[in-house]
Amino acid sequence: MFSNFTYQNPVKIVFGKGTIAKLPELIPAGTKVLIAYGGGSIKKNGVYDQVVAALKGYDTVEFGGIEPNPRYETCMRAVELAQKEKVGFILAVGGGSVLDGVKFIAAAALFEGEDKWQILEGAKVNQAIPLGSVLTLPATGSEMNQASVVSREETKQKQAFFSPHVYPKFSILDPETTYSLPLRQTGNGIVDTYAHTLEQYITYPVDAQIQDRWAESIMKTLIEIGPKVLENPNDYSLRANLMWAATCALNGIIGVGVPQDWATHGIGHELTAVFGLDHGQTLAVVFPALLRHQKEAKRGKLLQYADRVWELTGGSEDERIEKAIELTEEFFQSVGVPTKLSDYGVKEGIEVIEERLTKTNFARGVDGAIKAKEAGEILAMCR
Repeated sequence: MFSNFTYQNPVKIVFGKGTIAKLPELIPAGTKVLIAYGGGSIKKNGVYDQVVAALKGYDTVEFGGIEPNPRYETCMRAVELAQKEKVGFILAVGGGSVLDGVKFIAAAALFEGEDKWQILEGAKVNQAIPLGSVLTLPATGSEMNQASVVSREETKQKQAFFSPHVYPKFSILDPETTYSLPLRQTGNGIVDTYAHTLEQYITYPVDAQIQDRWAESIMKTLIEIGPKVLENPNDYSLRANLMWAATCALNGIIGVGVPQDWATHGIGHELTAVFGLDHGQTLAVVFPALLRHQKEAKRGKLLQYADRVWELTGGSEDERIEKAIELTEEFFQSVGVPTKLSDYGVKEGIEVIEERLTKTNFARGVDGAIKAKEAGEILAMCR
């Protein structure tokens, strides 16, 4: 059944060419701003210069070095800086990982508990430093949601937290900032966006026609433009459509009133924590195996997916489902993201992930149907 829901999204999206110049309209004058970024690519592609020029007249401090899969240890150094400098606003300049890190930094800087990791273990966040973003890598949807994922190197953990206090006040999306992205990051972002959509779509039918059609349109758009983006990285129209698709895939709108899964992401986070695979790579590996493992529970939506997204109408139900999964794998591969663990040199040691998930009482999927044992079976299919 189409469930009751409450939906509110307070994030202002400022989309298009030259929109970084609008920062003074978005951050109150006189605010001390912490500019946070990743490995420094923004200083090579001109984005940093645009941000600095736009913030002329503001009191700013900087923190660089937030990693892909932002590390708790790194973020805590930024928390100390934010507290020391008494910043009133944090601007994330980069991809979803930078923004995820900034969300944690903003919450941790005002968190009353001594152990800030408690935020990632479910402690309630009551306040956060206001934050915004200049997005340079479309993938996570973090620019328009209240979620953050942070990794802890010391314990090999990768955890998420959610709080309305870390919704960005605004996110600037200028597709031109994505032109210089490495093809690997672009491909990973395409897979991440597609996987976000699948997590909210392939469960079971509830007659949520608008959500289904919106999700299907996102996936069909990605299938159409994904390989073209890699072939034509400076095509504004392709980059713009990809950027908006990534935002719409995880700003909450396609997930209202429908069951969701998220087991693939949970298992994928473990592959990142243990083996260091990119987030997008883990999703490309796990999702096809999970769909095969859960074929009966997901049969209705898999058949709808085969029909509406891949336009498969001939053959038996099982043949259409398998073909749809094969085409999904081929799509991931077409954007440069392999779909087997062996492609990444992971041939041994995956059993440790089932052990780790057992200790944390892992339960994802619809109604928590995918537990540690099922996750282990799925991973065995990923070799």
